[in-house]
Amino acid sequence: MHDDNCCNPPRRSFLSAVAGITAATALTAVGGGGAQAATNDPYADPPNPALEKGNMKLDRSRAALVVIDPQIDFMSPKGLAWPVVGESVTEHNVVANLGRLFEAAKAADIVVAISPHYYYHWDHSWKIQGPLEVFQHKVGIFDRKGPYTQDGFRGSGADFLPEFKAYIEDGKTIICSPHKLYGPQANDLPLQARKQRVDQIILAGMLANMCVESHCREFLELGFEVGIVRDAVAAPKLPEGDGYLSALINFRYMANGLWTTDEVVKMLVQA
Repeated sequence: MHDDNCCNPPRRSFLSAVAGITAATALTAVGGGGAQAATNDPYADPPNPALEKGNMKLDRSRAALVVIDPQIDFMSPKGLAWPVVGESVTEHNVVANLGRLFEAAKAADIVVAISPHYYYHWDHSWKIQGPLEVFQHKVGIFDRKGPYTQDGFRGSGADFLPEFKAYIEDGKTIICSPHKLYGPQANDLPLQARKQRVDQIILAGMLANMCVESHCREFLELGFEVGIVRDAVAAPKLPEGDGYLSALINFRYMANGLWTTDEVVKMLVQA
């Protein structure tokens, strides 16, 4: 388990090395792309799409805002994952946009649920791990001392971002059991949604190409309508690829709605 002071030199060295590789890769990509890379928005929707957009119409009587992993390790410069996700979080103004979504959802009196990510010491002994799991366990992202204690939790990387606590800790927000990999299959989020007669999900949070996409896929398979807030999600940028771009492409294929924060706030006010 990681030191709550987040000052472990080997982990910081590992993250610095990854961030350096990422920056070099980004510079190479811009240099190789010429004027097109310098002038085009890689995240802009295609001018002549082949697919029609989803037809989801928000009904706040059966809708919930679901925010995934609104935690320090992913969304703060103090977080352990910041060297690889910070550029995307900043680029899409994710923290401010999530704040606006929380505020609008509370004003509209819709269900708000958090799907958090925690790791306990026994999770670090997993015999089967994928690349991102190895990364997270190596640097100590989302580590907690146990499910029945808050010892060392407050202010740690696993804690909620301070900007969101007034919304999350208001006694009304549903804080689900943790998901362990990427989707909600192992936590109680789908059950909590059904118990509130929710069948529309407004999805936001982290990481766009991992947990957000996995939550989207699972909810779609369960028959929910899913709208994703495209500027309230972010992802790592690594030599393996831009996670935000890969997620955005899949969202265009799958999501019932793909909206901006401005659009969602307007819908919540008008619903």
